[in-house]
Amino acid sequence: MTLTPFLPPSPAPVASERVRTVLPHALELGLLGSHEPVVGFLDTDGIRASVAALHSAFGAVPDVLHTFAAKAASLVPVLRLLAAAGMGCEVASPGELRLAREAGFAPSRIVLDSPAKTRQEIAEALALGVALNADNLDELERIDALRPDDCASVLGLRVNPQVGGGAIGAMSTATATSKFGVALRDEGGRESVVAAFVRRPWLTRLHAHVGSQGCPLELIAEGVAETYRLAEEINEAVGWRQITSLDIGGGLPVNFADDGVRPTFEDYTRALTAAVPGLFDGRYGLVTEFGRSLLAKNGFIAARVEYAKLAGGRRIAVTHAGAQTATRTVLMPGAWPLRVDAFDAEGLPRRGPAVAQDIAGPCCFAGDMVAEARELPLLTEGDYVVLHDTGAYYFSTPWSYNSLPRPAVHGFTTTPTGTPRFAPVRQTQTLDEIASESGLHHADGLLILTNQNRP
Repeated sequence: MTLTPFLPPSPAPVASERVRTVLPHALELGLLGSHEPVVGFLDTDGIRASVAALHSAFGAVPDVLHTFAAKAASLVPVLRLLAAAGMGCEVASPGELRLAREAGFAPSRIVLDSPAKTRQEIAEALALGVALNADNLDELERIDALRPDDCASVLGLRVNPQVGGGAIGAMSTATATSKFGVALRDEGGRESVVAAFVRRPWLTRLHAHVGSQGCPLELIAEGVAETYRLAEEINEAVGWRQITSLDIGGGLPVNFADDGVRPTFEDYTRALTAAVPGLFDGRYGLVTEFGRSLLAKNGFIAARVEYAKLAGGRRIAVTHAGAQTATRTVLMPGAWPLRVDAFDAEGLPRRGPAVAQDIAGPCCFAGDMVAEARELPLLTEGDYVVLHDTGAYYFSTPWSYNSLPRPAVHGFTTTPTGTPRFAPVRQTQTLDEIASESGLHHADGLLILTNQNRP
């Protein structure tokens, strides 16, 4: 794939404006309807604008590689769009590495992070020349044994600065007992990291990631500052500039309350400058690993209302968007609330007085609720709900509960006349694909095994 020069796009309209433009056209074209009752949409102009904002915020840094966290949108067309916009890719599994390569990222622009890399995964990354951050000291010993003499991979070590957690424990990775990295404040932890670098001149990168949603900028910046101080200490201990780059992770929180983008990447770099004045002076190359903050506000889910009912005096709109595509919101509603808007069968904003309604999903458990007692115009069969800010993690990484099909995903852009144009990103999973994935080709396997054991 040929990479085009990075050109900042025109500012994208806010999410609610995009939805009002896109939804009627998607219905008219048959991309959404009774036959396709739940669909994800991605704004390509918005994605490019977010990438432009990231590049601009770090514009003064002489050497920086911005990688996209593939787990946030593990879709090849999305990754290819990001590659063409000048991004690298951060991966955390063999599957994500395969997707990154299919998307066209050069190995030198891929970073492999995972707390459970096998020897085979390590060997493959080293053979390809993919950068790799070891998660622990035992992993360094594996790299010692597997690293070829002509290895082109940039190799680093992840540390846990143990600066604390944010508002969402599951999103906080720098707590005292985090499973990630070498714990610096444990007894002997810092000394063991320094010794590991002293013994390995090829170990040239230090990596830390404090967390994401729910983590304030000050906490993230303090984790970066602690990593920077450790790099200075290591270089002084070895007597030369062995550590040449710092992977400072990603984790910029996203505002899910309204259309506003806050904090911004500019806010983040200001926080870093205040906490680590020397970070941007060029002595260290930087790597970032943003995901949610680049994609979340550039996507939405549209789902058809199949039934509207009343139970115990409470109105319930049963839709096709639930835990299978909005998993975090359903399972942790307090931590991951989503904005919901109501539209009629033609894709126009539903009018009328606001009524408290539950927005339920299709999954067969009582807790499959996207929103409870949400004040919206009264929804009826054939209407649509839109779940905003779901461009990252939601429809791109669905849950196969009830063997519900993975929903279709479409990208869109807007022409100068205001008409949206669409391109497929992923087709709806077929029933044949579901059956195949569920072991259809081995349907008699257990019967054969049982018959073989009979006397």
